[in-house]
Amino acid sequence: MNQEKVSALYQRAADRKGGEAALQLLLGPAPSDSDLLNLSDDRFLSAFTKKVFQSGFVWRVVENKWPDFEEVFFEFNIEKVLMMPAEMLERKAQDPKIIRNFNKVKTIKDNAQMIFNEQHNGHSFAQFISQWPSDDIIGLWDYLKKNGARLGGNTGPYALRALGKDTFLLSRDVEAYMRAHEIITGGLQTKSSLKAIQACFNTWREQSEADGIAMSLTQLSRLVAYATGDNSVQVG
Repeated sequence: MNQEKVSALYQRAADRKGGEAALQLLLGPAPSDSDLLNLSDDRFLSAFTKKVFQSGFVWRVVENKWPDFEEVFFEFNIEKVLMMPAEMLERKAQDPKIIRNFNKVKTIKDNAQMIFNEQHNGHSFAQFISQWPSDDIIGLWDYLKKNGARLGGNTGPYALRALGKDTFLLSRDVEAYMRAHEIITGGLQTKSSLKAIQACFNTWREQSEADGIAMSLTQLSRLVAYATGDNSVQVG
């Protein structure tokens, strides 16, 4: 394994993106778990559903249809979704205002059940997600995969990022870096690979704090992508 220091990644990314000021704009602000508490639980179901439908499909089409999805599925109100009988769900899956994919439509009720179950543990789903420690974000990914529907792979992580939960993403550039530096050698989604990647990001975060720049997992994930692959900018 040949993990670089975060300072080396930062300098290379800055060189590739036109300087430190330009890089800082690209990295964006660090997400705050406290902001998640301002979200109602229906927003989590909405985000999960959107990413499920965007998976393997044209994202722009899903985005354009999203107001209709919100209308058809009661603004993703958890209790109303769970009260839908099977025949109503089938009927809604044929509504021309949405993308008619019954297998994906079924995930709406399944993921509503996951959220409802967590609510009965004495907290909102927003509280549950906000309190999950970022040094084990792969544990949260695993929770969504096991307890939700079609939230494995990159779907769950992309939904978390969209909601504002601090998480790295296994983008093409991030995976390429991990393989080039032999941090992982096997399958991307194996337990051993995910643990190695989590440990790598935890180390970078600790280094960034020691360097006085305190970067989040989201920012670090972007930093790796900007320092890797064919995405540099021509300056001059």
